Parts: sequence; structure tokens; C-alpha cells
Amino acid sequence: MITTNSYCVPEAWSTNAHHYVKTTPRSMPEAQTAHNDDIDSRCMRLIAEGDRKAFTNLVERWQTRLINFFYRSTGNRADAEDLAQDTFIELYRYASRYQSRGTFNAFIFTLARRRMIDSYRKQARRPLEYLDPTDFAMQQQAEASDPSREIEEAFHRALASLPDNHRQAILLLQQQGLSYEEIAQALDASLSAVKTWIHRARTHLRDELKDFA
Repeated sequence: MITTNSYCVPEAWSTNAHHYVKTTPRSMPEAQTAHNDDIDSRCMRLIAEGDRKAFTNLVERWQTRLINFFYRSTGNRADAEDLAQDTFIELYRYASRYQSRGTFNAFIFTLARRRMIDSYRKQARRPLEYLDPTDFAMQQQAEASDPSREIEEAFHRALASLPDNHRQAILLLQQQGLSYEEIAQALDASLSAVKTWIHRARTHLRDELKDFA
């Protein structure tokens, strides 16, 4: 299983995007972004030729971003890691057919979106999991000692209550730093639809989290 200790913490995502310039890849010069795409595309070509080290390098470059994306969507770290692993497996299988069209950002999050959709479908058919009362009590005690837990839970509830396309769009913009055009490509949507989804997501999050402002 892919593991990482890096997870994002709640942000006031209802604010304007320029507040995040310092923390998102969109602040990078275009030349640097193109350079990164060249590195990732070269890795894909090497993977297609059977180079396992190239695959390892690609996983190291992208695993934290993918896990954070899935974690924000699912609220479960183990599920996020499993979904990231599934995405890398699909990426490995796709390597021989990969063509450098658009950005690698949009490509890999298109794969991630497919895994998310598959996960939703499976969960709809999954019975409720049994939770041992003792484990639950221990979990509650641990959570009570964390003063940020209430904010974290409120943030997850606000995200979870968004329609899927709104949630994925705001995550790709604010957490992953994709451009509107890249988001449109990743979500297979028009640019105007993406802008509408992000606006509505920001409005919803602002309303849901106003008590924590």
C-alpha cells in the first residue's frame, strides 16, 4: 500500500483563488510547469519500455497529491491510499497508449476521477461495516483531545454535502492547483460549467463554515 504522512488541513476555500497563489502549483512559471510535464511524459515513455524505476519516480512525484485529493473526497485515509494505488496501477497499464496531449496534470486527475466514480459505485452496493464499540470509544476519546477536530469534521461535512462535480472541481483548483482549462479536461466538462461549479462550491463552503470564520 502507498503510504504518506502528508495530508492537507482545512482551508477557507470559499475565498478568492488569489489567496492561494503561494501554496498552489499555479504560481509556478509556465516554463517550470512545461518542464514538469516533460519529466512526467518522459517517465511514461520509459514505463512503456518496462523501466520500473521510472514508475517508482512517477509514484514518488504524485502520490502525496493524489492521496490528498482522494482524502478530501472520501474523508478516509485508508480509502484515499487505496484509490491512489488503483490510479497508479491504471496509469502503469495505460503507459503504452499514453500520448502527450494537454497537461499531465489533467491526464492523471482524469484517471483519478474514474477511480473515484468506481469507488462510489462499489460503496453503493457495500453493506454497512461493523464497528466494535470499544474501538469506537477509543476513537472518540482520541478525537476529543484534538481541538481542531471540530473544524476538520465541519469541513469534511461541507465538502461531502457538495454535488460530486462541485467537490471535485474545487479540490482540483484549490488543493491541486489545476487551471480551469485543466479541470474542464479532467472532468470532461465545458469551461463555463467548471466556473459555475467552483463558484457554487465556494458559496456553499462559505455558508457552511461561517461559524468558524
